[in-house]
This record gives sequence, structure tokens and C-alpha cells, in this order.
Amino acid sequence: MRRAVLRVGIDDTDSRRGMCTTYLGYRIAVAMRARGDEIAAYPRLIRLNPNVPWRTRGNGAVALTVLTGDARGARREIEEMVRRHSEVPNGANPGLAFLESGGVPPALSEFAREALWRVIPRERAARLAGELGLECHSLGNGQGLVGALGAIGYRLGDFTMELLAYRNEGLVGTPRGIEGKSVREMHERTFPSTFNSYDAARDRVLIAPHGPDPVLYGIRGEDARSVIAASGHVRGERPAGHMVFASNQGTGDHLAHALDAGALRAHEAGTIKGEVAAAPEAISGGHVRLLVGSGRARAQCLVYRATGMGALARSLARGDAVRLGGGVARGPSLNVETIEILRTARLWREANPMCAPCHKRMKSAGVGQGYRCARCGARSTRKAVEGVARTVRAGMHVALPSAQRHLSRPAHRGGAPRAQPRGLEGGWIL
Repeated sequence: MRRAVLRVGIDDTDSRRGMCTTYLGYRIAVAMRARGDEIAAYPRLIRLNPNVPWRTRGNGAVALTVLTGDARGARREIEEMVRRHSEVPNGANPGLAFLESGGVPPALSEFAREALWRVIPRERAARLAGELGLECHSLGNGQGLVGALGAIGYRLGDFTMELLAYRNEGLVGTPRGIEGKSVREMHERTFPSTFNSYDAARDRVLIAPHGPDPVLYGIRGEDARSVIAASGHVRGERPAGHMVFASNQGTGDHLAHALDAGALRAHEAGTIKGEVAAAPEAISGGHVRLLVGSGRARAQCLVYRATGMGALARSLARGDAVRLGGGVARGPSLNVETIEILRTARLWREANPMCAPCHKRMKSAGVGQGYRCARCGARSTRKAVEGVARTVRAGMHVALPSAQRHLSRPAHRGGAPRAQPRGLEGGWIL
């Protein structure tokens, strides 16, 4: 029997009171396998623009590629699952999209890339779906359709993997019973194959969410084998099941767009390149305000204390060339996630002159009388101008792990091209 390639995208099925789109993706994968269909590749967890004000937690959409001999029956069952399990009464606005095709249209991939850094109206998503012939369904106001299309269309360049473990239904809503010591030990044994599991600087476990959703924990890493093995080190509450996703999180891809310092738009993400235009300003709460740009195009940039980059921001000086990455808040201002120092400015200061024979600084000889060496009596009439030693060096700096967003690129991750995962690792779904 000829099997169709059915690409499925879902988003915005959860609310602050429960559910999780990845969990619904897990349930759908289990149901499709029970039908005799095949999940042809790792499910995809695609994080979109983290600055959208109405985003769900993590702003993650899910896509599945299903090989099926009954595409119509598969679509009908998936649609029913989305309707039955979405948190619409509590504010969810689910979107569901089906693309029956062996390939992804370039227009859909471009749409997905754009959804990573700007706000896209749901009307535009619906119009594109119609033009490309996708079957779509939505509930609530249908905002989830943007993410559903984005999850199908997104082309993974760099990528990471995440194992998401799910709770037994009877425990959902209760405190998670994860042994913190085991997470710390897992991090120490498996880093950098896994990452952002534990923040040593703040002694904080990072794999477990805090809301009433069905996720027990999530382990992020470079490949499926590593995250599956790492899950065996986590002690405490036992998961009901897990699934491994391929994802764009940890790639920093949301900062690939260059922003115009003179025309920032709220809720966009990207980078500003320019010079520090004024001395950094320490503001209440331990935060730092920077003014960065070129010419008259300058933007206010805020470095928050929680990022751990406050001291670095305060050490910058007027004339330093930087590239700042982050999201645009109302104001508008850039909430800084990364600081890349491209070039440091040469700073100068005035000081008492040195006595050349004695190699000692002269002292003031009195008001209007210049300077005099206390040892040999040599005199000078003017101050010396000297370069100031700078401790800050060129390079990339990122926020502490506990302050990083899902898409933030950890400092240890290199930029070398990676081959896409082929085949499914044993134990990828349980």
C-alpha cells in the first residue's frame, strides 16, 4: 500500500492552568503508531519569537512527519485529539495544520523564519495556508495557526535535541519529586553533550518547569543518545513516558536578524551593532542602561541584573564597538541577552608626570607651580596623559543559564555545521 507523507503542525493548545503542546504531540505520536503508521523523523519542537506578548510558555510549536496509508483517517483522529485535549476554556487558541507532501514549500519556510523574530498576524498565516493548499483548523481566536505553520515550515540548520518526560496523570498539578542532587550529578557527568540542566552559579535545577502542566522534566543536548542516557541519571518521580524532539532551541537563531537602532519595533528580536554612545548608567535594581548605535540612530539597551552581565555592561566605555542581541520591549528599548564586544576604545586619563631619571611620580609643587620630584628636584609644568588599562576584551558574552531563554545559545556551543539526525535512536519514545 502506498503511504502518504503527512506533515502535522500544532501550537497553542495549553494555558497557564495546564496542558502542554509537546505532550499533545507525544499523545498523537503514540496514537499514530498504534494505528500502524510510522513517525518518519524526530518530532520537531520549534521555538518561535519569544517576545510575542500573547505567547505560550516557551512559545514552542510541534511538528510531526507521519507515514500513513490512511491520511484522511489520520487527519480526522489528530483533529479530534486537538479539540478534545486543548485548554480552550482557559484561554488556549489552538492551531492545527496538515501538509500532505514530501517536501516543504519555500514560502512556508520563509514564513517560519520570519516568525522567529517578528509578530505575524494570524490572518496572514491563514492566507498563506490557503495559497499553499494546507488543510487547517483552529479554535479560540486561531492565533496558534502561526506556530502550526511555522513548525512545519522551519528548516533546521543548527539544531539541538530535547528529551521531554511526562508525568503520570494522577500527579499532574502536584509538586514535582525530582532529586536536585541527581540533576547536578547528571550535569557534571554529561556536559557538554547535555546543557542548561543545572546553574552552578545559583545552585538551581533547570530541567523542571513549575506550572501545572504534564511535563516532568526536559533534558537538552546535542544528540538523541546523550539525552536518553542522561535521563537515566535523574532520580525521584518516575515519568509515565518520554519523547525526543529535534529543536532550534539553544541555537540563538532568533537573533540572526539585524535591527535598526533608530527604528526599533516592539516585540521584535535581533541584534544592534554600533558604538557605545555614552557612559553606562547604573539604574535601580542593579540593572544597567546603555546607549548604542551609530550616528543619530541610537537605541536604549537594558542589561538586567538576572543575566549576570551587569558588571560587564558597567565596564564598557564610550566608543566601544559592540553587537547586542535581545528582544525589543515597549519604549522601545532592547532587553539584552548577549553582548559581543567587537572592539574596545582606547581610554586616556591625566596623571601627575613621571620623573624620567627616578621613575617616580612627581608631586604637586603648589597651586599654579607645576610638579616637582621629591627625590631629585626635577620639575614639570603639565600633567601627563596616559592610556587606561582595560580589563574587558573582545568576544561573546551570554547570560547565566538560569536567565537564558529557550532559544539562547549557550556559551560553550560552537558554530560548526552539523548533519541532520538520520534514523531514530532506540528508546526515542516510551
